[in-house]
Amino acid sequence: MSADARIKEMAPTKDSSVPTLAEEEKEAKEQAQRHTDASNSNSQPSANDWLNFSQWMHCFCVVTFDLNLGQALEHVYPPVFMPSDQEVSNICYMAFPDSNSGCMGDTKFHMRFRCTKATRQDSLQNYNAECPPALRQDASHYWGFVYFRQKRDANLPRGYFQKSFIIITRLPFFNLYYDILGQLAPRYFDSEGSGTGTSDILRLASEQINRQWPSLRVGQTLQLPLLDCSYQICIPRATTSRKTTIVETSSSSSTSEGESPRAIASTTAKILVSVNEIELFRSLDFVMEHLYTLWELVITAEPIVVVGTSPADCTHMVQTLVALIAPLEYCAEARPYFTIHDSEFREFTQESKATTATVPSCILGVTNPFFVKLLKAWPHMLRLVDNQKNMLQQQQHLHARNITSATSFSSSSVASSLKSTTTLNGIANGSGLAAGESSSAGLHSKYKPYLKKDKALIKKVLLGMKTKRPEHVQTALIRRHLLELTQSFMIPLERYMASLMPLQKDISPFKSAPNASSFKLDDFLATLETAGPQLTSPLKGDWKGLYRRFFRSPNFRGWYEARHRELQLTLQDLQLQALSEANLEHWAHDKQEVEIIDMILKLKQKLNLYSEKGNQVEATGHQQQIRAQIECMKGLLPLDLKNVVNL
Repeated sequence: MSADARIKEMAPTKDSSVPTLAEEEKEAKEQAQRHTDASNSNSQPSANDWLNFSQWMHCFCVVTFDLNLGQALEHVYPPVFMPSDQEVSNICYMAFPDSNSGCMGDTKFHMRFRCTKATRQDSLQNYNAECPPALRQDASHYWGFVYFRQKRDANLPRGYFQKSFIIITRLPFFNLYYDILGQLAPRYFDSEGSGTGTSDILRLASEQINRQWPSLRVGQTLQLPLLDCSYQICIPRATTSRKTTIVETSSSSSTSEGESPRAIASTTAKILVSVNEIELFRSLDFVMEHLYTLWELVITAEPIVVVGTSPADCTHMVQTLVALIAPLEYCAEARPYFTIHDSEFREFTQESKATTATVPSCILGVTNPFFVKLLKAWPHMLRLVDNQKNMLQQQQHLHARNITSATSFSSSSVASSLKSTTTLNGIANGSGLAAGESSSAGLHSKYKPYLKKDKALIKKVLLGMKTKRPEHVQTALIRRHLLELTQSFMIPLERYMASLMPLQKDISPFKSAPNASSFKLDDFLATLETAGPQLTSPLKGDWKGLYRRFFRSPNFRGWYEARHRELQLTLQDLQLQALSEANLEHWAHDKQEVEIIDMILKLKQKLNLYSEKGNQVEATGHQQQIRAQIECMKGLLPLDLKNVVNL
């Protein structure tokens, strides 16, 4: 075939689907117009367009390194949720590792910082009331999940590519957001390197979350499609607990309400058995001998500074410490990653220069060596193994290169022995020392535990380390034991709180609801002889001394305020039940009209309490009875009086 024939054959005919030049110009104009319309709409954004998205996330942020400005915010999506200046400063400074370790390659970690803008929380009140404390949406703080990439690039002025991709949210769903980071951040960085539109990835992900993700609900299986993946999660109710794993499944996973199975048929589904429970053993393996000391320090909200060289290690350790006392809520400040540029830097460090009595109750995760000197007055310092994973890899490489095959130790066994040696040194050198007095890995504290450790558990875990028991099994052993320990500690407190409830005979439909009695420490301690934690826990020691210390902590105040509030609401419910069942018509036969009107107003006020609590099945019957009581009371008043008082 000649060249002319081939050209003629390749040329589009009249019926060809290839667009003509005029059609291309028309399409380009239409695209430009759509882009202009989008730009105009973005100039006046509305948060109402992102209501569903805002339940799960606040925004995506990208932070880059600018030669003139340092860390700088490069991109925010959706733009309507642009952080405040102070929030931007915190995000930028904490988005990059603040250490001398280098952190080459990809590093994932998370941070927590205060929000400065007041936002509506009405939509998630029911969610917070139903889920466990560890999963509640935080109205005063944001969580930031960071994917930091650093690699050599000779084309850049500094010779390095440094950028962070961040998810900002109010929900502590560590497993979910870390997995989403692993899906979105590499795509964003790769699209940037290839010259394609980086903002398209953020836009597509945000719009899919806003359109296809269900509303945040507790106790239901939720399907969360995202690009070529779909997450299946179930947020437990406050009385349930789940293990932590991510399981790959087929595309036949169940879908959420209103979602078409075809929409996720081509995606890879992941079942997240828990959205927040992390592997505890990963951080606790080198301090197992101090497990019970750490539990006491956390449950009494003692100040702890976690010092490491990697923000990933620090954030995981801080979150592990907070999880030690589950299901009890940790009510003091916990900052998984803290830098000298944090807006609360002075608040946490200024007073600590004086005496240990003024050190705030909090857990800080830091990587800057400056904090070791600055926080030397802190009573408890937990030093992590320096670049643990990198060190083991380097040691394995050296031994594989320098040791002959005849050597009896393999590279993995050498790494294991090195880790064991580091662990033993950290435990030996760390005990009995104040914070900052030693640079070895381990717990440095002069704290004397109130309880004696359970050697059986520690031996079981250490044996598992020798036999290379899987990490998730080790975590399950530790989590179950600590759960039983915390429950044994809290059961006497819960039992005493129940005794503060007034008697049923003291609740009258014609009087205000009585108040619960106040908590008295001495009265509570007197109950421990016959109903103390020794009934359910094998640990021996000074339980009373530990309770006294707990009584002075923010954890007790947070727990007591929540329980006292629940008691008061229960009393309100009981009084409302008494009102709904009372014979008000008989009560009103010798009452004046003003007293009847006062009773009607009281009944309406009680009825409003039920509407504020949301949809409760058990409340429906009482609501109907109260409405019937109101109508009965209205019938006892003359028509002209009802019109005057607008009843």
